[in-house]
Amino acid sequence: MRAIVMNPADNVCTVVETVEPGTAVTVDAGAGKPAVTVVDKIPFGHKFALRAIKRGEAVKKYGETIGLATRDIEPGQHVHVHNLESCRGRGDR
Repeated sequence: MRAIVMNPADNVCTVVETVEPGTAVTVDAGAGKPAVTVVDKIPFGHKFALRAIKRGEAVKKYGETIGLATRDIEPGQHVHVHNLESCRGRGDR
């Protein structure tokens, strides 16, 4: 197992080991076990997109919104601070 999906509503999953670009990762997303080819190097404990996420769309993990995409994110791309803005615990909004 290389990645964990916490909830079937999630559009990202978390890797349990570093995954290199070009690796096909099979994930159990509740509706079958699709394989997603990772585009970027995904460090241990980080997330990648399971499907396309549009700019401004909610990023879901644990079945909850953890932030908003700051740009379009393609399946297999690394999801982190460079393309995700947290909407929790912000003191500036």
